[in-house]
Amino acid sequence: MPRSGAEARSRLKQAALELYRENGFDKTTTAEIATRAGVTERTFFRHFPDKREVLFDGEADLREDLTQSVAEAPDGLAPLEILLRAFKKAGRIMERNLPFAEPRRDLIASTPTLRERNLAKAATLAEALAEALRQRGVEDRLARLAAHAGWATFHHATQAWISDPTRNLDDYLAEAFADLRELGAEVQAGQ
Repeated sequence: MPRSGAEARSRLKQAALELYRENGFDKTTTAEIATRAGVTERTFFRHFPDKREVLFDGEADLREDLTQSVAEAPDGLAPLEILLRAFKKAGRIMERNLPFAEPRRDLIASTPTLRERNLAKAATLAEALAEALRQRGVEDRLARLAAHAGWATFHHATQAWISDPTRNLDDYLAEAFADLRELGAEVQAGQ
């Protein structure tokens, strides 16, 4: 039996990932996850409200980290620059979770229920970022656009990094945000 809550949580995440890969998400039960992790099903539910949330653990911490980074960014930066700084800081969390990231990505891509949950997570995080930008005085329409475009760019960069972690995540983020700026410049030039 795990001795700490953090250890139990970690074992539950690992057990769930193994079982989802072996049997598929839909065919895996919380009881099977708990058994594989060496805990009771009741312990599973102390840590996670359902079997989907095992794959989305840390969402609240990520949201808090991102919004705090936006709030603490130096004055005078454009919204996308603020977001890039926040995403680079949050990237440290992603780097620690790389072994979990690739199988998680593949499970989400192959499971409609998880894709739906992932879209809900993206929307929630983008709205939190928009609110953090509004708190800095960014106009609502610009805050929303920057937050959603920034989140999509962050997602694009992290997916590229998960596929090829030979470069660090900061490189992928810098490249993706440079591409976003270039796309914006093309629109400006075409007007």
